[in-house]
Amino acid sequence: MWLILPVIGVALIVFILKYVFASSGPNPFQTDTREPLKKMVHDRKEKNKVLKQGFVAGKVPENLDAVIIGSGIGGLGLAVLMAKVGKKVLVLEQHDRAGGCCHTFTEKGFEFDVGIHYIGDLLEHKPFRCMLDQMTNGQLQWEPLENPYDQVVLGPPENRRRYPIYSGRTCFPEELKKCFPGEEKAIDEYMKLVKKVRRDIWLLAVLKLCPVPVAKVLVYTGLAQHLSFFFKMAPRSATEVVNELTENKDLRAVFTYIFGTYGNMPKDASFAMHSLLVTHYLNGAWYPKGGASEIAYHMIPIIEKAGGAVLVRAPVNRILFNDAKEACGVSVMKGQEEVHIRAPMVISNAGIFNTYEKLLPKELQARPAIQKQLSMMKNGEGGLSVFLGLDGTKEELGLKADNYWIFAENNYDELVEEYLNGEREESTKKIPLLFVASPSAKDPTWEERSPGKSTLSLVSFAKYSWFEEWKDGKVTNRGPDYKDLKQAFIDSTLEVVMDIFPKITRDKIEYADAGTPITNTHYIGSPKGEIYGADHGVDRFSPELGMTMRPQTPLKNLYLTGQDVFVCGFAGALAGALTCGSVIFNRNLHLDAIALAKKTKLLNDKVKGE
Repeated sequence: MWLILPVIGVALIVFILKYVFASSGPNPFQTDTREPLKKMVHDRKEKNKVLKQGFVAGKVPENLDAVIIGSGIGGLGLAVLMAKVGKKVLVLEQHDRAGGCCHTFTEKGFEFDVGIHYIGDLLEHKPFRCMLDQMTNGQLQWEPLENPYDQVVLGPPENRRRYPIYSGRTCFPEELKKCFPGEEKAIDEYMKLVKKVRRDIWLLAVLKLCPVPVAKVLVYTGLAQHLSFFFKMAPRSATEVVNELTENKDLRAVFTYIFGTYGNMPKDASFAMHSLLVTHYLNGAWYPKGGASEIAYHMIPIIEKAGGAVLVRAPVNRILFNDAKEACGVSVMKGQEEVHIRAPMVISNAGIFNTYEKLLPKELQARPAIQKQLSMMKNGEGGLSVFLGLDGTKEELGLKADNYWIFAENNYDELVEEYLNGEREESTKKIPLLFVASPSAKDPTWEERSPGKSTLSLVSFAKYSWFEEWKDGKVTNRGPDYKDLKQAFIDSTLEVVMDIFPKITRDKIEYADAGTPITNTHYIGSPKGEIYGADHGVDRFSPELGMTMRPQTPLKNLYLTGQDVFVCGFAGALAGALTCGSVIFNRNLHLDAIALAKKTKLLNDKVKGE
């Protein structure tokens, strides 16, 4: 028996080298495609010519290489990668503008982002920054946030504690130690754990890219947990891990405050997922200059240059299959008529539930392999957003380029569970978590675009069932009861905001509205109003699910991209796009992005040396 183990080990290494590290297809990161910066466009009508190209059959390019459903970053990012190697791709978006959670909207003269509040890991020449530079030909600019970039606020007004969160691999723990003297050992161990987990994320990609038989050996022999600290820590919750590190309840709360960026209570959240978010911001946080719409605005022309298109108001109602049950296109509803669009490849960025439960014929949806994937995933928690338009500059209102994470107390698990399980009218009065950020204070172009005005974006969670009775109503007029319920949530959040920001008074608020889970369903197509795709609890990060949820679906020529393929958020959805592209191109695009980042850094260092 002991002779067999080395043979299995060698065979696995050969397979991994052959299928994961060897590359035979086209490389979208072959050359540095950055161009000199062009003048930023602030005129909304000009930008809408790119972002709001409405669907008509005559705009569909001929001889498509692929159709992508959904223009979120997982869809647009993959379309750009394909365009860079000469593929003609059509991206279809059901909303009236492209971008998914990267889109912006304007009300009463105020522009609001909906999902991009801050992005980490964007130091010059790092792989993630390099990848985004290539996907926008160097036109997307980033503005660093303040340092500290996050403020954790715990407790009621009479006993409020504030803990600043600094970026910097040494600054973050050192500043934390100043807040919690005597907890140096716990903080050092926490940092050691999150960094070690992040380093071993590579095996998650391997499980999705290597042949299924190899992945099964890694998973069912337990090798995945032995080879990767990521998978070793995946079954453990954030609460479980931090409670072993310290008895200090405020420090436990500060260790786990970022759970709001993936949508699970710390007791249900995988420490592996938690570690990815913590380390994502260790080197800093950034915001796109010109607002979140700049992301799609600079990606779409690259898709168009290759002969593709990004069309909106194009709701895909089903995926088309030929007699061999191979995906061969999509059907788009144009009024009461179906428009059929043919393509040899269909890629869905609509999420696993929309793709399998809404877009597949019933007989294909019933296939055991499809049902197995659905049974392994569940819907994430619904998102609640409040948008405030304010009269006054950031200086006049005391706003900065940072974020506030405000909690009713340090016992997150109990508070969130009570809130989500409570009666909705009562829960409106005791929101346990509120994320508060000012997009206008983060964007250096804001004053030029909207002088004398400011905005706040507030985010929390709410149950889809609280609002479900109004899901079929008219979006802009769902009735007085729905409006009253929204107003109750708005009033509760305003009390918190005006306490934390005393310069913001009611007479400064010119616009206030809320987006509920059913708002999210309408605008970004999330089945249960979730904002982070499928649930990111402990079960999501088992090696078996990591292996099973891959870009290839059980149906030929149908692929998945975006958050549900990898992990949630902007970076996670892009990782899903790279993983899907890796399968389509038969090469590891993650490694290609790393290689180009190293190459550009060497060239830059050489120029500086001269």
